Amino acid sequence: MLNFLNQAKHNKKISPKIRLYLIDDDKHYFINNGILKKGFNPKFSVRKNRDNVMSAFSKMAFLFDEIIRLRIVMYSNNDVSMKLLYLLNLIPINRKIRTFLDWKVFGPEFTRDMSRLFEVRNDVMHCILLNEVNYNIDKKISLSSSSGFKKFSTDLQKAWKTLLKIYIIEQEKINWKKLSEEL
Repeated sequence: MLNFLNQAKHNKKISPKIRLYLIDDDKHYFINNGILKKGFNPKFSVRKNRDNVMSAFSKMAFLFDEIIRLRIVMYSNNDVSMKLLYLLNLIPINRKIRTFLDWKVFGPEFTRDMSRLFEVRNDVMHCILLNEVNYNIDKKISLSSSSGFKKFSTDLQKAWKTLLKIYIIEQEKINWKKLSEEL
């Protein structure tokens, strides 16, 4: 991967046929439409405001779609890839989480944790203030309380780290030599 990444960084023209999110240690990159851009900040902090919480979930949902893309079309950016992205936008997140369990990408415990976290996302989408939202682990805890938000934030950050590890496992399945030739 490092050779590919170095080539991509120094290549002024990257093939528009490549779409790939790359994680290299603590650096994230995104290749799309012939351009190499910085990806998400690997440091995942969650602040106690609605927009920040929604942003955190958007990053996770993006990685869900990229995992599915890697498993179906790898790194291609063609008509089939565009149709897949279109379909992925229509599939509810809970179905994607269940698919990851069926594909054995997620274990049962991580599936349960992600389902609980994304229930919060759904509630946050339909509220004005976080004070209206509960996080339901073993018992309901309010995000309005400091301890409730801290528990939610800690669990969300832990899930992000696990999701990154899962993505890296999928990324390692890429034939980097072949991809380098397509650059």
